[in-house]
Amino acid sequence: MRSIWITVLIGGIVILLISSCATVSKEPIASGELRLLSIHVSMKEDIKVNFPFVVNVNFEADGKPEIRTACFSFSGDGPYCYKVTDVNYGSPGTIKVQVRSKNSGSHSLESYVYYIKDGKSQPTNVVGSQIRVIP
Repeated sequence: MRSIWITVLIGGIVILLISSCATVSKEPIASGELRLLSIHVSMKEDIKVNFPFVVNVNFEADGKPEIRTACFSFSGDGPYCYKVTDVNYGSPGTIKVQVRSKNSGSHSLESYVYYIKDGKSQPTNVVGSQIRVIP
């Protein structure tokens, strides 16, 4: 049973990695949809291992969907998911999340979000940015 869950988890990670290569769709947003546009880390050159840093995730949405969780991967290490508490439904909207990196070096930081659509939890597309983590 445990090996089945590991296989499903690895399959999900592979799908997320493949989808992260896709560009953000220019199609109109469907009813209730949330689409990530980009992530911004203001201090992306001065991040220290195990110290929190703020990641701003920019999005567009139809209405104000309930955003539950933001997940992050550091060059494939992860995902590490955090409960979302700071959301601004502007145009574009912004989600602020405090994140920690466990390893130093240059990383491709990727993020996706879970939100509620039609009563079900849905993942968004994946967006990314380069960061450098110092010891």
